Amino acid sequence: MNKRFSLKGLGVAIITPFNKDKSVDFNSLERLLNHISASKVDYIVVLGTTGETPTLSSEERVAIADFVASKTTGIPLMLGLGGNNTQSIIDRLSQIKESRYGAILSVVPYYNKPSQEGIYRHYYAIAEASPLPIVLYNVPGRTGTNMTAETTLRLAALPNIIGVKEASGNLDQIAAILATKPNDFEVVSGDDALTCQMMQMGASGVISVLANAYPSEMKSITDCSLSGNFEIANSQLSQFADLLSLLFKDGNPAGIKATLESMEIAPNELRLPLVKATEETTTKIREFIEKFRED
Repeated sequence: MNKRFSLKGLGVAIITPFNKDKSVDFNSLERLLNHISASKVDYIVVLGTTGETPTLSSEERVAIADFVASKTTGIPLMLGLGGNNTQSIIDRLSQIKESRYGAILSVVPYYNKPSQEGIYRHYYAIAEASPLPIVLYNVPGRTGTNMTAETTLRLAALPNIIGVKEASGNLDQIAAILATKPNDFEVVSGDDALTCQMMQMGASGVISVLANAYPSEMKSITDCSLSGNFEIANSQLSQFADLLSLLFKDGNPAGIKATLESMEIAPNELRLPLVKATEETTTKIREFIEKFRED
């Protein structure tokens, strides 16, 4: 199986822009892609959590994936494809033919709360069926289940599983994975705020929400970290500490959509059950953007 997709550096978990009538706003999506592509990011993640994928129809998911592929050149693409019905994921994987996408990001099954053995067998079945390499996604705050280091390392031995997006926030667990993982298995941060800390521990990079708005700055942070210049990287990341707390205060992607509207990149529209960030949060985001521009 193919292990050539690199997780090194900056991946951007893009939003799905919506019009006021809640239809997909492809014009704003193209504007966002141009904004991100200009910074030469390392790859783009389409239809992840930040893309509000659970609220999209199957037809919209196909249309968005095709649109992004048609509007980007030379940037590797990763496709979010996960769920809590293993067979359904396998059926959707079987529909993937020739594609601009180089890897699949698949979340730990949510709601049904599988055991560690259940998580292992879920990913084993997906890896066997997938024509593309798989990146695991551990985010217990959303799924209700933590994938342990032991389970991650069991899965890392499989030939079609190339890495994990770790968003558990458990640095001891992440250190245990990094200490004994195979050389060709990569760990990336799923938390912007932990980018430098995790890369200093040995992670390859980050799949970033903040980079929707500030791709060149996040690219500099990951490049510096990959070069071992952690003092500079930490200093650059610390500039965004206040904004990062605001981005997730009212849930993701409410914060980043408020940010992108303030930057005139995409409208601040979400689909229920998600709602816009509060006016207080939005005002503070606008104040941060103005101050950052001045500085």
